[in-house]
Amino acid sequence: MPRVSGSSAFLDACAGKPVDHTPVWFMRQAGRSLPEYRRVREGVGMLEACLRTDLIVEITTQPVRRHGVDAAILFSDIVLPLRALGVDLDIVAGVGPVVAEPVRSAADVRRLPEWEPSAVGAVTDAVRELAGSLPVPLIGFAGAPFTVASYLIEGGPSRDHARTKALMHADENAWHELMRRLAEISGGFLRAQVEAGAAAVQLFDSWAGALSPRDYRRFVLPHTITALQSADVARIHFGVGTGELLADMAADPVDVLGVDFRVPLSEAAARIPRSMPLQGNLDPAFLFAPWPVLQAAVDEVIADARGLPGHIFNLGHGVLPDTDPDQLTRVVEHVHVTTRR
Repeated sequence: MPRVSGSSAFLDACAGKPVDHTPVWFMRQAGRSLPEYRRVREGVGMLEACLRTDLIVEITTQPVRRHGVDAAILFSDIVLPLRALGVDLDIVAGVGPVVAEPVRSAADVRRLPEWEPSAVGAVTDAVRELAGSLPVPLIGFAGAPFTVASYLIEGGPSRDHARTKALMHADENAWHELMRRLAEISGGFLRAQVEAGAAAVQLFDSWAGALSPRDYRRFVLPHTITALQSADVARIHFGVGTGELLADMAADPVDVLGVDFRVPLSEAAARIPRSMPLQGNLDPAFLFAPWPVLQAAVDEVIADARGLPGHIFNLGHGVLPDTDPDQLTRVVEHVHVTTRR
């Protein structure tokens, strides 16, 4: 496959430039919904796969070959940098990331490793190979400091993030030191991917929606900005359940704001203080509906984005594991045909 050269619909949309069609990619497009992914992952742990150059390249490329999307997203995981740096954690099937020794005190924060680019050499090798072979731009990504912190503190996934919020308010010095270190790791991971050839990056703050706007601004946003400033390419910022935080999440240096499916794109645009491209925001559950229902939902997102200074079609969260991949291919084709200028 030829390397992408010059402009692309995805990168032009990120910059708010005119495009000949609305670009499409999907969060978690490289993963469990694809039978070819399940074949190459057979017998290989998730984080092990994320540290094997050959598997990163193959799995990242699979949805580009199958769906004809306008961008590839690097196959990785938000806790991958921590694992690569030596933190004892694993991804448990049916649970998610599980940390052997949770971070609950200032002393625990001090024992966290510092960022070291060589720890992710297998990843950067894969990025170089992908950047030289993909026909579309490659998006690098990292977990935002708050979301990574929540896994470290809770010891795994959490519905209420009670321990995380308790540490945040009870020991502000320890909290900001933890976030400083994680911003360095997240930012370093983004920078390493960009230096290896990633054309854009996305910072995932999956759990930021658990915070009030006041707490987000005081305890999280400055560290998120630090992480994003490490990348000098198009920067996408995305969170789940963040409708009340959109104005803050759109702060410089964000170039594109990802919007989940809970807020219409037109309403999201009205909530942010500056004009910028938006990404989103089909509810992934629609992919399980019959095609006429799914088509109508896709058309509604397209119509809602009309008049915005740039739109990248995506889901309002990731592809669910049992999704029929043919539905994704059909969505890509429909968006391309419907929006062709």
